[in-house]
Amino acid sequence: MRSYLYLIIDISCILIPFLASFYSPRAFYKEWKSFFLANFIVGLPFLIWDAIFTDLGVWGFNPDYLTGWNIGNLPVEEVLFFLCIPYACTFTYFALKYLLQKFQFNRSHTLTLTLLWLSALTFLILGYDQSYTFYTGLFGFLLALYFSIKKVSLGLIGITYAVIFPFFLISNGLLTGSFLANPIVWYNDIENFGLRIFTIPIEDSLYGFILIALNIHIWEVVRKVSDQATTYKFYNEDSPGKSS
Repeated sequence: MRSYLYLIIDISCILIPFLASFYSPRAFYKEWKSFFLANFIVGLPFLIWDAIFTDLGVWGFNPDYLTGWNIGNLPVEEVLFFLCIPYACTFTYFALKYLLQKFQFNRSHTLTLTLLWLSALTFLILGYDQSYTFYTGLFGFLLALYFSIKKVSLGLIGITYAVIFPFFLISNGLLTGSFLANPIVWYNDIENFGLRIFTIPIEDSLYGFILIALNIHIWEVVRKVSDQATTYKFYNEDSPGKSS
């Protein structure tokens, strides 16, 4: 049973959001096509980053908690992590967008963007000689720059991250060794600050936000493009004078 623990954590994270996706008044399963495309676009570079850092020994995996199935040098459970966590978080965003549709998120946007800038610059500058810290800061900086230039609203994304943060502490806590004899995912503290939130490297808080924010943002972009294409097709098919 212990060898299935990482897989159980993955399934536990996605189970309730998956079941709730069929709630008829606001069914997320209708968004699957755009979500899975966005998830692939975001997940692929994250998996490449993950594989490189695994190969370099920045982090690694305890085989005692794994099924033994690998994709390249990554356990299949780690690959599923980049599907299960974004799915749960994007679903949460989707639900909150419906529940809080009458709210304005200006203050939340300002706070979220400010925290993103501060954490990214702190990691980038102070962690210049630590791979995990530096590159997390670098990608966080580039993301903050992109969001600022494109004027992307981060208000609801920030609220979503705040809502899921307790669950982040539980799932990542288990992965990094909370309540276990040994961590499922270990980190080489030479390559990070060595500061932990319980057993979780502090860098994971920014890494997690980058992963979630990109999945949500790209999903919104894919949805918008898809809606525009559908509208264009509908207009051209039904417009008067269309050639037969």
